[in-house]
Amino acid sequence: MNPQNLSRRQWLKSTSCGFGYLALAGLASQEAARASGTPTYVNPLAPKTPHHPAKAKRVIFLCMRGGPSHVDTFDYKPALIRDHGQTFSGGGRGGLVRGNGRAFLRSPWEFPQSGQSGLPISTLFSNVAEHADDLCLLNSLNTNIPNHPQSFLMLHTGEFRFTRPSMGAWILYGLGSENQDLPGYITISPPSDLGGAQNYSSAFLPAAFQGTRIGDQGTPVSRATVGNLTNPFGAAQQRRQMDLLQGMNRDFLGRQEVHPEIEGVIDSFELGFRMQASVPALMDLTREPQRVRDMYGIGGGQTDDFGRQCLMARRFAEAGVRFIEVSHGNWDTHNALNTRLPQLCGQIDQPIAALLTDLKQRGLLEDTLVVWGGEFGRTPMGQGTNGRDHNSAGFSMWMAGGGVKGGMRYGATDEHGIRAVENPLHHHDLHATILHLMGLDHQRLTYRYGGRDYSLTDIHGNIARDIIA
Repeated sequence: MNPQNLSRRQWLKSTSCGFGYLALAGLASQEAARASGTPTYVNPLAPKTPHHPAKAKRVIFLCMRGGPSHVDTFDYKPALIRDHGQTFSGGGRGGLVRGNGRAFLRSPWEFPQSGQSGLPISTLFSNVAEHADDLCLLNSLNTNIPNHPQSFLMLHTGEFRFTRPSMGAWILYGLGSENQDLPGYITISPPSDLGGAQNYSSAFLPAAFQGTRIGDQGTPVSRATVGNLTNPFGAAQQRRQMDLLQGMNRDFLGRQEVHPEIEGVIDSFELGFRMQASVPALMDLTREPQRVRDMYGIGGGQTDDFGRQCLMARRFAEAGVRFIEVSHGNWDTHNALNTRLPQLCGQIDQPIAALLTDLKQRGLLEDTLVVWGGEFGRTPMGQGTNGRDHNSAGFSMWMAGGGVKGGMRYGATDEHGIRAVENPLHHHDLHATILHLMGLDHQRLTYRYGGRDYSLTDIHGNIARDIIA
């Protein structure tokens, strides 16, 4: 069997016969397990039927890490012009509002009416404003704590005190994936702080539902890679190796009956094998026509990196990935507001407008829900002479496509933009609404863990039905 007296590893690498023989042995043990009535493997990423007819099939979440200033972007407040320089003394309700004793600071930017709907959108987003009639401005967001780590986790998982599955993991758990050769949940350039991997983890859900990370914030996405995608062997030889490993894994799982770690290994090995051909091709943006890359602002300059992320997101969405998150930061503008905010908006305005144009031209926007926003907003009161502090009592996000009414404003903050006062929309309500648009009932999408049923929204969450087309 081993005439050259090689080590076991050397021998297995040198002969296809060894792989074939052992693979057949592993598969035979699987057949024996099936014959004995042992539970057989079920692909957790297989497409599932939604709870009710869905408006959207997939989500692209444009996540702005650090808290964009709503009163400078999508929440027009004429009262700030009127009261510029006056001292705020309304107090901080439960610590959600900072800025007591500070002066109101008017926005330096104009808010022209945009589109046939006349939505007021800051000149910082002149390109996105061209899509005003597709946007639903959510001007009444609020959340629990005005600190980045807690609010960022709340935005992603619905919980800031304990480790919980992320929104993308819940959606993948509820619906499965449309493309079995790709991860169902991809996060592009996520931040390593503010909870790090918790923001795209599956927590107590099976490991198959966690997000696949491409790159990280702070590293140009042009240099981003997915680890271990290189295949040093031919596909046929690697398939024999996989059959051997998976046969032994499934044999062990059949004897254990329940073993989440082994189930996760089986899923990741199979998906990883298929990804070796599919993911690099989708990440290769040179396959796109030059006019498309130009539209996204790819090719140098301030729009290059985020343009690449947005184009990559469109390619993954078109290929059937269920949930794609694209991250950008840092929007924590405590100072240098007049220079930093235009820089940040300049990096994303053209790429986001291109993404909306591209999705619409391809007939994808109608069933792709695009969500834009961060963990909280900024105070209408100035911090120093040229900055704004954290504000979680009232801020803005927006949605487009995916069954959402366009050209409308939902909810409102008070006249200065401090607190949500009309149709308040908590992160729990946002999650419930996104799940509903995806065909999922947030109260029925549960998972049994530690003796109780958990969900993304827990005992909370109201659907913003008025925004649904």
